[in-house]
Amino acid sequence: MLNNIPDEIVSFCEKTIGVVHTFEPASGGCINNGGKVVSDKGSFFIKWNDALKFPLMFTAESRGLELLSQPDCIQLPQVIGLHEGDEYSGLLLEYIDSAPRSPDFWKHLGQSLACMHQTSRDQYGLAHSNYIGSLKQCNGDELLWCDFLINQRLRPQIELAQEGNKITAEDVKKYEQLEKKLESIIHEEKPALIHGDLWNGNFMIGPKGNPVLIDPAVSYSHREMELAFTRLFGGFDQEFYDTYQEVLPMDPGFEERIELYTLYPLLVHVNLFGGGYREQAMNIINRFL
Repeated sequence: MLNNIPDEIVSFCEKTIGVVHTFEPASGGCINNGGKVVSDKGSFFIKWNDALKFPLMFTAESRGLELLSQPDCIQLPQVIGLHEGDEYSGLLLEYIDSAPRSPDFWKHLGQSLACMHQTSRDQYGLAHSNYIGSLKQCNGDELLWCDFLINQRLRPQIELAQEGNKITAEDVKKYEQLEKKLESIIHEEKPALIHGDLWNGNFMIGPKGNPVLIDPAVSYSHREMELAFTRLFGGFDQEFYDTYQEVLPMDPGFEERIELYTLYPLLVHVNLFGGGYREQAMNIINRFL
């Protein structure tokens, strides 16, 4: 062990970047272990977890980072190496040095996200499943946004919450009532490439003071879902929204729909953490009934 890094992960790092001299654990992560490793080749970021508990988690993350980088709209950490072992899996990334936020940080983020959202394809979904937090996220192909929202997002979380006794039978009945109304509430739009978990903990400030996206849960989804994520826990400046709107305007009625789209991340939080998130989720369901 090197400062609490499993030997399997140390071996992976050293095969990829040479002898590891130091490890500095990162703070704030609640799912993966991770931190800064320094070798003869420089500084890198390593993250790892239980390979059996979270199969192919980092394979999915690596593929997501690659997809988000293809439009060349915003900085993301470069993948240096991927490990899927018997006991542990790990992802070795470029280490991003942070700097003070640039004056046009929020404008840059709004422009970059609008740029990324213009990458599209014929169907909602993705060629592989991935994770949202520590939960599996299904990305089966769907032609219609309403079908994708129900079949790949909301219903799986409702079923998981029901299995875990985190919601009641009455809660499920109310959700089923909402499901029947969704087609009349939501707005169909062409699929957009989205980060998928864009809250204020999943971007950082890069060395030039510009935004860097991390920890994606990628899919071709609806961009209104992405914007809803940014509103859920706050932390995004109004300049971000104003700039996004200038580059890629939202369709009429978005402000009325946005709360509906926070239902998915809230249900994820019900399944991960329970507590008061159930009440928040049910308040949204009741509001749209």
